[in-house]
Amino acid sequence: MTENTSTDAASTTNEEPEKQSGEEQKNRARATLSKLAPLAALVLVYIIFSVLSPQSFPTLKNLELIVRQSTIVGITALGMTLVIISGGIDLSVGSVVALVTVAIAWLLDHNISPILAALGGIAVGAACGFLNGALITRLKLVPFIITLGTLLIFRGLAKGAAGEQKIDAPLSWLNELLAALKPEQAWMIVPPGVWILILLALLVTAILTYTRFGLHTFAVGANEQAARLCGVPVEKTKLTIYGLSGLFAGVAGLMQFARLTVGDPTVAAGLELDAIAAVVIGGGSLAGGEGSIAGTIIGALIMTVIRSGCTQMGLSNWVQEMVTGVIIIGAVMLDRLRHRKAS
Repeated sequence: MTENTSTDAASTTNEEPEKQSGEEQKNRARATLSKLAPLAALVLVYIIFSVLSPQSFPTLKNLELIVRQSTIVGITALGMTLVIISGGIDLSVGSVVALVTVAIAWLLDHNISPILAALGGIAVGAACGFLNGALITRLKLVPFIITLGTLLIFRGLAKGAAGEQKIDAPLSWLNELLAALKPEQAWMIVPPGVWILILLALLVTAILTYTRFGLHTFAVGANEQAARLCGVPVEKTKLTIYGLSGLFAGVAGLMQFARLTVGDPTVAAGLELDAIAAVVIGGGSLAGGEGSIAGTIIGALIMTVIRSGCTQMGLSNWVQEMVTGVIIIGAVMLDRLRHRKAS
């Protein structure tokens, strides 16, 4: 009896590591598939529209246009990625972009140099972000309510500063940031604004991967109370996150100004939804604790590819808006399904 019992115990002990290793392999496979899913979706969507519109969609000119159109959403979504990873939300970024375009145009119209006007506009965006962070951390209210309020405040401020009309600004090199490349600029491959997006994406990836702030961002989103008990400065981390969100919205505002060449207080309405959708499509979780910059950029590209494809097919704007709404709902549904399977 003793020998049989010991033999059974040994076999059971050997089976447990095998089961654990099998579960670990399954979890790794699921994680890999989850990371590759956005890229696969991007390739699939691009192939579908290339088949439907073979004459115009898969051209290099249209590909460059897609990349340029993704820049504003992409840069905004970089900050939104940090916010969503931390378990928050920022509904004010579209209004911040509009306010920044007005600020840059106003500064240029008052004979301020383009570089100072650009920096001034970005500073306005950062100030809006830090105001969001301060209100959230000091008033202890949920980010949804705070940023919904500041969405209206910043939009109203933009309209008031512009006198409820567009502000024309003198032409400068800022207008070339997202312009189509001239033949003599072909060596750049893509416009300067796209390179700015790429550099910022690499920078934020490095911050999330290699810095203590990145670790704290994930910790706050995964479990704020546990992070606080472990010594994470939660309020300081949140303040920095929303400040960076405003900063990136400021850079996106600069790109929006470069594209429009005017300060428009009504522009970028709904940009916050595009940024949120880009993050979630790219694998970010609205519950917090998950997200990646690579996934976010792919999500932004998916949104732009679909809109470009709809335009190439001659679909009306209302159809494109409905498609965007379906994408947002689908992204949230996928987020919920991922968490159900994980639990």
